[in-house]
Amino acid sequence: MNKATLKLSVLAISCSAAFATNAATTLFTNVDIFNGTENKLYEDHHVLVENNLIKQISSSPIKAGDATVIDGEGKTLMPGLIEGHGHLLMNGGTLNDHENNRTMEELAARATVNAHAAFQSGFTTWRDAGGLNTGLRKTIDSGLLEGPRLYTSGAFIGPTGSHADFSNLTTLNQHTYGPQTNMSRNNVSVNADSVAEIKSAARMNFKQGNSQIKIMSSGGVASTFDPWQLNAMSAEEIGAAVEVADAYGSYVMSHAYSKKAILRNLDAGVKTIEHGFMFDGDIADKMKEKDAYITTNMTAFSPYLTQIEAINSNPASKRKAESATKAFAHYIDNVNKYQPKWGFHTDCVGDVTSCIKQTDHTIYLAGKELGNFFTLKGMTSVNGEIVKLSGVMDPYPEGKLGVVEVGAYADLLVVDGNPLEDLSVLGANEKWFDAEPRNPELDSIKVIMKDGQVYKNTL
Repeated sequence: MNKATLKLSVLAISCSAAFATNAATTLFTNVDIFNGTENKLYEDHHVLVENNLIKQISSSPIKAGDATVIDGEGKTLMPGLIEGHGHLLMNGGTLNDHENNRTMEELAARATVNAHAAFQSGFTTWRDAGGLNTGLRKTIDSGLLEGPRLYTSGAFIGPTGSHADFSNLTTLNQHTYGPQTNMSRNNVSVNADSVAEIKSAARMNFKQGNSQIKIMSSGGVASTFDPWQLNAMSAEEIGAAVEVADAYGSYVMSHAYSKKAILRNLDAGVKTIEHGFMFDGDIADKMKEKDAYITTNMTAFSPYLTQIEAINSNPASKRKAESATKAFAHYIDNVNKYQPKWGFHTDCVGDVTSCIKQTDHTIYLAGKELGNFFTLKGMTSVNGEIVKLSGVMDPYPEGKLGVVEVGAYADLLVVDGNPLEDLSVLGANEKWFDAEPRNPELDSIKVIMKDGQVYKNTL
């Protein structure tokens, strides 16, 4: 991390949200609006925020009494960005590194740095896809730290030897000897090998206050024991997680690579397919039937892929990545053809500098391969719909997220440029590991508002 990054990451976190402007009413004038849903800008508009919600949007001047006025100077007002699949607590190098070399206080401290850096980069909401429980969310919501809204999944749930298994080769069976791993003791990841165990793990996650359930229903690349082709969970086991989520009024998100695993998940009632690299026409039809979503880390299609530490440090993982890349060759063409409900996701496992670089490269790749508008929808309105699938477990039930519309949460950015034409205003970068380290705070983002509070204003 360079000195500028370190200085801002540390000093800005020490400045709590108490220093944010907290006007009951804020009026944005002279802005062009990207509303999160339409491939256009509404030019020369005005937006009134009352408390934490958007109260009025107009092409004519709005009379707002003693409101705090922010002149947008013709720049673009848009929804705050939403990360659809991140891992704030997974901030070491490899999975073995997390298990053997990182204490929970180190992982937690790093999570606060990563959360604040994401917030500075414009991510006002974050769906955490496994590992993180509710402590950081409560701390941010209390005002002690600046960071995004957090929709957490709690512990990854998967069977022994799956993508959720962080143990060492010689680790004793937890069902006989009790929790043997650092990750299971801290509800970061749990091995569940029966319908009863899956239900128990899911209920524990909801007991902790998490908003949705994350299962590992197929193999992965960065993990140790599983081929990526593994269909790790039976229909009955996936259905057990869905049954618990339904009882809590929420939903299940599932790590699934193969076509068989994806269709099995959709038939069982899973609402979001994570990664879903073998997406095709049959899956598209099933997703429409089930009103389901897909989120994908576009870095899987980057020429830099095998430079990821969690992959290049393990010869088996590197071989898996190479074979998976060949098998996933039709994903981009199929997404462009069938246009599923697609959410943006980065899936970074690492420190703040590496995750900023990965996010910027992911934005670039998504725009290049799927188009700027499709990418922006995935970063705003579609991910806003996804997080709201948590239903009664939603920690933020008052308004919509990811859109600029009356009644939605006032989570807003003002950016210097038109992101429909140029995603670099949101950090997009063709380079990845060879990119220059950048300050978490993007100069092109002039205003950051979350929940009606202004956390940054350089206009």
